Amino acid sequence: MKLIIAGIARDKFLYLLAFPGLLYFFIFRYIPMWGILISFQNYSPFQGMLGSPWVGLEHFQRFFSNPDFLLLFRNTLAINTLSLVFFFPLPIVLALMLNEVRNAAYKKIVQSIVYLPHFLSWVIIVGITFLLFSTGDGVVNQMLVALGFEKVDFLTNKSYFWAMLTAQSIWKDAGWGTILFLAAMASIDPQLYEAAKIDGASRFRQIWHVTLPGIRPVIVILLILRIGHMMDVGFEQVFLMMNGAVSEVADVFDTYVYRLGVKQGQFSYSTAVGLFKSVVGLLLVIGANKLAKKLGEEGVY
Repeated sequence: MKLIIAGIARDKFLYLLAFPGLLYFFIFRYIPMWGILISFQNYSPFQGMLGSPWVGLEHFQRFFSNPDFLLLFRNTLAINTLSLVFFFPLPIVLALMLNEVRNAAYKKIVQSIVYLPHFLSWVIIVGITFLLFSTGDGVVNQMLVALGFEKVDFLTNKSYFWAMLTAQSIWKDAGWGTILFLAAMASIDPQLYEAAKIDGASRFRQIWHVTLPGIRPVIVILLILRIGHMMDVGFEQVFLMMNGAVSEVADVFDTYVYRLGVKQGQFSYSTAVGLFKSVVGLLLVIGANKLAKKLGEEGVY
């Protein structure tokens, strides 16, 4: 106990620096967790949590027996799988390419350009998408007509919806995702590259045998975190892109919770859906972490 007190006294300024962040997580992350109790109640805002009757697993049974469950699960999993397969590797590839640029001024310009879309809201991104792909005055369709092709109904065709979401995510956040990988590359010992050059390794071989192993722990940790969000889809993006023609492939858990919880006031039921998502995400994180350990990835805890 004395050692703990002495350690706190020695690093008091570091603890003071961390205090606002800890306070934020306590107020906005941990205290609201008590709200999951209403998923086991027939919650009424007038009766409050203490006065609302308990119903046990009734809301979960209703959710799992709902025909919409499989549809929501399919759409959510499909959108996140496409993002995992096509979006997750791109920041790594882009970071490797930027890391090979030797002209510092040109590298900064390219980084600024690829970072910029991240700071645009989804309202702007979706607005640009509508300007480009709308059937009436969309730039892409006008180009197709000028080339002698027929117009393509991109925005109301279910076949294109998942691909368009993935493409939007790539354009918006692929550049921003390179920051952590570039930081990890900067920490790699330059002597490793010198040793590889002496051994006759080409630039590609240096990337394969030095750079990628050097950033592997970061890749694995980010992959684990990404897998933990397999049940989460960006609500704002999907909500803005959704329309009646594509609702069959666009309705996900987040939009379902918004529709029933916010618009229809089914607070307990929507909380049960959110709790299900959280539990699945936790299990995925634990499973991915254990798998990484079995594959011999040190530094994953």
